Amino acid sequence: MSQPVLTPQRFNQLRRFHGAVAPFVLAPLLLTVCSGMAYRLLKDWAGLSRDQVHLLMVLHEGEWLGQTLEPFYVLLNGLGLLWMLISGATLLLQRWRQGQRSSKSAA
Repeated sequence: MSQPVLTPQRFNQLRRFHGAVAPFVLAPLLLTVCSGMAYRLLKDWAGLSRDQVHLLMVLHEGEWLGQTLEPFYVLLNGLGLLWMLISGATLLLQRWRQGQRSSKSAA
């Protein structure tokens, strides 16, 4: 049984939607990743106290948005990351399959 393959039209739709969502997901993910890494490295390697790096955790967790919006920031950040990973992996696998098929037909 062959694996389901995206039609060229569906592939292009997925690619366009992946590209349209990416700019909205990029900034929050960069903020989360950079503040999380800086928090851990400054705390562990630079020997700063939890109080000294608390601002980084406020940025990392979205506390700066207030109690009402913080859970939405976390939820949308996580869903955005999952969407980008799944859609990106799907696009990559589809490209690899197309490459394998074209190299088999050329041989």
